[in-house]
Parts: sequence; structure tokens; C-alpha cells
Amino acid sequence: MIPCINWLQPFLALISSTLLTRGHICPSSCLCPDHHTVNCTNRGLTRVPDPIPLGVRRLLLSNNWIPWIPSDFLVLYSDLVYLDLRNNSLSQLEPGTLSTSSRLVFLDLGNNNLTEISSGTFGESRSLIKLRLGNNPYLNMVGRDAFTGLTSLRELELERNGLTALDVMVLESLPSLRMLRLDGNPWLCNCHFSKLFVWLTENRHKLPKGKT
Repeated sequence: MIPCINWLQPFLALISSTLLTRGHICPSSCLCPDHHTVNCTNRGLTRVPDPIPLGVRRLLLSNNWIPWIPSDFLVLYSDLVYLDLRNNSLSQLEPGTLSTSSRLVFLDLGNNNLTEISSGTFGESRSLIKLRLGNNPYLNMVGRDAFTGLTSLRELELERNGLTALDVMVLESLPSLRMLRLDGNPWLCNCHFSKLFVWLTENRHKLPKGKT
């Protein structure tokens, strides 16, 4: 057995070295100032770059033309805490795409073409503290259970979207919420708006000054 083990050691070492090297490869069109940051801002990308270092913690993909996120995108990146996807061409998020982001703290999906945030989109992302969904002019639907499980979320931005209504249960499922932006939406003042109005009145301290 010992000769066999001696023969295998160089082979295993080569495999380990290859995997470690791949873990630190930087996408050709991006910058990687350290082993935990990938900056692909304003690179004209039409898809999520590959490969991305497995140990990435900050991934910056803003100001590109990315239209979708692979449903298994975050499976390998368990250390990711900061994801910036603002100002892209995202039109939808497949249910479960972000449900594996157990350590994600900051997520920016603003300035995209999202039309709906369906129930289960974020799964049990209990570490998420700040979520930006503003400036999606076609976003007119937020599922009643869209944010269920986001128990640590403190800041939620939904300003300047296409929302005409919002089920108050969406907000009541966020026990840690401290700041909310809803300004700039084309709200319909009807009987369905009354519960939301009451909630906003009782929680006015959570709204930025001058933003309703």
C-alpha cells in the first residue's frame, strides 16, 4: 500500500494545485484587487463572467447589459456577502436563484427591468441587511411572501418603480426593518391602499424624511 500512496501523492498535489489556482482566477474582462473582490463594473458584459474565484466576497457587476442570472449561480459562492447588479438588463429572477445566498448582506438590483418579485425569490437569506430594488420602472408586482425569511433586513428600497399597490403583509414580515423607500410609485388610492396607508402612518419613523 505504501508504494501506491507514494505514487498518488504527486497526482493529488497536482489536482489540489489546479483547484486552488482556479479558485483565484480573475475573469479576463474584470479586475481583482484581492482574492475576495471581483470588479466587473462598466465592462459591457452581456452575461455573468466565468470563471469567478470561489472565495469571492464582493462581486461588482453594475453598469453592464446582463439580462439574467443563472439559477445555480450562487451555489458555489458561499462566502459572497456583497453583490452589486444595478443598472443591468435583468427582467426577472428565477425562484430560488438567491435562496442559497446564506451569507449575503448587501444586494443591489436597482436600475434594471424587473417586472415582478415573486414569493420565494430570496428564500431564507437571513443575513441580508440591505436590499435595493428601486428604479425598476416595470416592477408592478411584489408577492405577498416575497420577503419572508429576511429576518435581518434593515433597509429596503422600492422607490420609483411601477407599483400601484402593495400588500401590507410584505412589510409586516420584516421584523428588523428600519428604513423603507416607497416614493415615486404610481399608487392607486383605493380601498386596497387603506391598510398600507395605516401601516405607513404607524411606521413613519422608518421612512426617510420627505419620502412617502
